Amino acid sequence: MEKFFVAQVGRVVGLKGDLKLHLHTDFPEQFQAGQNYQSDRGYLEILSVDFKQGTIKFRGYESRESAQKLTNAKLYATKEQTLANCELTDGQYFWFEVIGSAIIENGECLGSVVEIERILDTDYLLVGSDQHLIDTGFAKSFLIPFLPRYILSTDTKTKQILTQDAKDILEAS
Repeated sequence: MEKFFVAQVGRVVGLKGDLKLHLHTDFPEQFQAGQNYQSDRGYLEILSVDFKQGTIKFRGYESRESAQKLTNAKLYATKEQTLANCELTDGQYFWFEVIGSAIIENGECLGSVVEIERILDTDYLLVGSDQHLIDTGFAKSFLIPFLPRYILSTDTKTKQILTQDAKDILEAS
């Protein structure tokens, strides 16, 4: 089952089992009391979350001593959890929907999305160049900013992203 790293638990705060919560997701609303998350310490049920304080508490870890066992634990969500608990607006996509998509420009396949990297506030598509381009001397990979300037459309059903000026980026790489 595919899982996604969504948060890391930090140090204990106070005496009642509260822990710092370090989010690695754009969807903090998915963290609600009663939700269960897989972790590198087993499954954990959220007892409470305080986004203002940046803390979380888990069932069964309500004392400082027991909560210390969860310091640095990593929390993971499944694709099904993500789809059920996170709401997208128009023009937003889950990374897992975009990874693997073909990059098409003027009918030519430039490659496919291998990974997505976030640099400051911008997501960049790490594209593995198509073999026919590599064979003609182009770079094996390149980055495209996920911005309207370069991305014309994204179709997660056909796994195709139509671009403009992305080949210029590849040529400069």
